[in-house]
Amino acid sequence: MASTQHKPHPARTLIIFLVLIAAMYGLMFFTHSWSPRLGLDLKGGTTITLTAKTSDGKAPSAANLEQARNIIQQRVDSMGVGESSVKTSGDRNIVVSAPNVNSDKLLQMVGQTAQLGFRFVYAEQPVASATPKAGPYTPTALPSAPPAPKPSASASAGASAKAGSASPSASPKTYSATDAKAQAKQVQAAQTWTPSPADQQAFTDHKCAATVEAQDSSSLVTCNREGTMKFLLSPVALPGTLVTKATSGIPQGNVSYVVNLTFNSIGATSFGTATTYLCSQQNPQNQFAVVLDGKVISYPQLDGNKGAACPITTGQAEISGSFTQASADELANILKYGALPLSFTPSSVDTVSPTLGGEQLKVGLIAGLIGLVLVAAYCILYYRGLGLVVISSLVIAGAFTYAAMVLLGDSMGFTLSLAGIAGAIVAIGITADSFIIYFERIRDEIREGRTLRTSLQTGWRKARGTIAMADGVQLLSAVILFILSVDQVKGFAFTLGLTTAIDLLICFFFTHPIVLLLGGTRFWGTGRRGSGLEPTHMGVTEAQLLGRRAHHRRQPAKASSSTGHGSDDHHDDEEA
Repeated sequence: MASTQHKPHPARTLIIFLVLIAAMYGLMFFTHSWSPRLGLDLKGGTTITLTAKTSDGKAPSAANLEQARNIIQQRVDSMGVGESSVKTSGDRNIVVSAPNVNSDKLLQMVGQTAQLGFRFVYAEQPVASATPKAGPYTPTALPSAPPAPKPSASASAGASAKAGSASPSASPKTYSATDAKAQAKQVQAAQTWTPSPADQQAFTDHKCAATVEAQDSSSLVTCNREGTMKFLLSPVALPGTLVTKATSGIPQGNVSYVVNLTFNSIGATSFGTATTYLCSQQNPQNQFAVVLDGKVISYPQLDGNKGAACPITTGQAEISGSFTQASADELANILKYGALPLSFTPSSVDTVSPTLGGEQLKVGLIAGLIGLVLVAAYCILYYRGLGLVVISSLVIAGAFTYAAMVLLGDSMGFTLSLAGIAGAIVAIGITADSFIIYFERIRDEIREGRTLRTSLQTGWRKARGTIAMADGVQLLSAVILFILSVDQVKGFAFTLGLTTAIDLLICFFFTHPIVLLLGGTRFWGTGRRGSGLEPTHMGVTEAQLLGRRAHHRRQPAKASSSTGHGSDDHHDDEEA
């Protein structure tokens, strides 16, 4: 029977596990990632409180505030920010917290209402005294995607429009005939609009000094975002709500970034009607102004007589201009996640400095180190030589946890916060519990009359179920807490769950194999003093600890009378 039993291979198990950890650090080397991403409370970041504005001064509805919160959360997430927090506060505030983000960048992203509209240009004029804010700006085309070959050099110097061969992209949403008629009337109203004397005077006097908010039902006097051109614009011909998709990139054959838009079915028809009208106009009234939050971001020129394909009926368009990769991605993300249903003003902007975060990190690490030292000291005092198993297991667990946090930060955006450090410290106690359960089961097995060699295996078989159950309950608690909690509590729950899972791996694939290997050495295997397995420490005799066969070797005069018993005991040991 003994020869048919499965025999453990602790050395092989240990080597495979250590190779796995080494592979994790090898991956860190190739990705040049050596430290985890730190949260707002550790590395510093920004907290912004946005206060909603309404025309009547009353508090906005809870539904509108929640809708705005969801949109802002999506915008922040699109920046790749981990451990961000967007939550409502009171009846009109939204609090945004994000680590590792400049306050100006975050404020620009979350505060824009992103009211996009397409308007006809009635008049334009350079602002002679303006100082460009972002370098020279050249208005460029608003072609469909994919673009056709560029028009000939005889096209207007300002910009040109290009049509593509792609078919219109309809929105999954079904629109009624009433919606289509209403949008057709809106395009018609923009085409037939003429400015009043007051509009023209406002255009003459405008200096691009103030921000002008877009009004969907009225004309607009405003400037481009660089402040180099001012415009007198018609009412909105096409609202941004007709856009169903927005992406950024560099078209083939181009060198600058653009934002590609896809209209729904009504938008495709209206855009075709609008570009048909523009193709018949003269400069500057053949231009389409793309207006975002009251500022012109692009003003393409369409001229069917200059070689450009008119009209554009594909339902796809392209906003181009002086975009960088960052500004194109930002605009696409804002348009992708929709316009805010409310206007907001930042009532407070607080920045957590890296110095303060560094102090908190230092305190957290000191607390963790103290916990490790206390656990190690207790195990050495109580379990003596076996305390080395505890220390080595904690070191391996720490190395495994650190590598996992670094790799998860790169792959999943995991961010380590102060609450996460607390979760890791709590896990030290969980790991210590696992050692105590295992070691005490070994002692119990020896007291019940089994030899040390046998007890190392039978003790593990009885302890592993308890360890797995305890860690399983802890892991389930962490998962439930992660699902139901918000903000920093999520970081605590995730780290607690991660370290609990790692504790299971350490126990099964490091602690147990190394205990078996130590049990085969002379120092631990024979219960030498200080090993933690000595008979007096276990409360048994040396004969009980080592088995009767070993005892009889010390008394050869009685060997002949006890040979049969010694053989049986040896067989029992091998059987176990």
